[in-house]
Amino acid sequence: MLGEPKLPANDGMMLPVNDSSEVTISEIPGAEIDGNEIDSTEIPDDQIAAHDNAPSAPVAWWRRLDRVVVMACFFLAFGVAFVARGLLVSVTGDDRSPLPPNVEQVTPVPEAVQVLSQTQVFVDLGENFTGTFTIDGIDIDTVSIREVANENPQPGQQTALPPVTIFEPGNATLTFVPSTGAPIESFSQGVHTVVLRYWNVEDGENSARTYTWTFNVV
Repeated sequence: MLGEPKLPANDGMMLPVNDSSEVTISEIPGAEIDGNEIDSTEIPDDQIAAHDNAPSAPVAWWRRLDRVVVMACFFLAFGVAFVARGLLVSVTGDDRSPLPPNVEQVTPVPEAVQVLSQTQVFVDLGENFTGTFTIDGIDIDTVSIREVANENPQPGQQTALPPVTIFEPGNATLTFVPSTGAPIESFSQGVHTVVLRYWNVEDGENSARTYTWTFNVV
């Protein structure tokens, strides 16, 4: 072809293509050398285009994240954390508030949110301590289990507990169960407040301290 340059058949020489770009013979797959000429018609266009276009730099992984998916995962994690907190303050959970000295356990646990209407109010005190309950502003009388036992001296006879707070000196516990005839027959739905007054028997009631906690009835 007139005016078309001919190149010697040496690898590494430059070959003119249709546009202004240049490629070497050794870099074009499928190129065939016929004497001193190269038949460029046998070179696929896509191979030439692939050679001309350099590969783009990889995109960072964080740029490929879908913002909608990220936000959905965030709200899901927040919901799980909220449910976990609810379980921690449920009636079956552990005490989350530190108890004062000589108050070893209370039931329902402070801030409990799944309490039943007939649940008992219970306190385990330190050795040689006693106390009383005031629940929702109502003072509950306290009776020692020994006094109840003395009223029913017959062996094997079932002891009927009065509907008040029962104190067990041997374990230093106070228990009140809502029941018929009691100052509180059942707990209504909502928040209830217990005020515990407790003192060392040797020091007397004048040395009493108080501890207050709440629970929520479903």
